[in-house]
Amino acid sequence: MGSHVPESGVRWVKSSYSSGNAQCVETAAVAGGRLVRDSKLGERSPILAVGSDEWAAFSRKIKSGELDQR
Repeated sequence: MGSHVPESGVRWVKSSYSSGNAQCVETAAVAGGRLVRDSKLGERSPILAVGSDEWAAFSRKIKSGELDQR
């Protein structure tokens, strides 16, 4: 993904598995991938930009349980 991160017009969402205590991350779909930020910091949060292929690989690992703590 490029280094430009859109500052407005991005729709941030939380996982349905998140609790209401703001201890989670938010993601936003953008052209070329996803943006990830800390929900408790909101607009002040640093933003991680992840390319589409990397996001897909990360999502597969989560769904398969590969990243579960043992």
